[in-house]
Amino acid sequence: MVEPRGAAVGQRVLLVEDDATFSAVLARALRNRGYEVECVASFRDAVAAAVVRQPDAAIVDLKLGQESGLALVPALLRECPGMRIVVLTGYASIATAVQAIKSGAADYLTKPAEVADILAALSGSAAATGSGIAADPLTVRRLQWEHIQRVLAEQQGNISATARVLGMHRRTLQRKLGKRPVSK
Repeated sequence: MVEPRGAAVGQRVLLVEDDATFSAVLARALRNRGYEVECVASFRDAVAAAVVRQPDAAIVDLKLGQESGLALVPALLRECPGMRIVVLTGYASIATAVQAIKSGAADYLTKPAEVADILAALSGSAAATGSGIAADPLTVRRLQWEHIQRVLAEQQGNISATARVLGMHRRTLQRKLGKRPVSK
């Protein structure tokens, strides 16, 4: 058995991730470090698990199928007020990072995140501070993508309203949103 490194032995972590492979790999890495991990794949299952298990921390994927991990953050904090929540995403943007922190998340990390970074975020160590968003200057294409994400968040995810605010055709906006974030 691998000795726990830096974890409070038996600390309970709720892993909310709809990608079964990623969930299994991350759960195994956390268990090898002494964490008790419960994996769930949906908003409803996460809230139910929080009520029953009262985890110390949670790792929440930003996109859970058609559900939002951002909406899950306050719901988990209502059930477990002292819980430390780390939002993990492959679709990072400044708008969602700000929204996650305002909702009560302790940290925001982008995939692929190293296990060491996730552990640092869970423990609240200084190493995790600012690890979610790079300090490099953004390209014009990335700035445009960030602006679209911010306006979309302001419009509560309404594509038509966002397109009107941005002055672009709805289908053009849908095409832009369907692509992965542009590189920095």
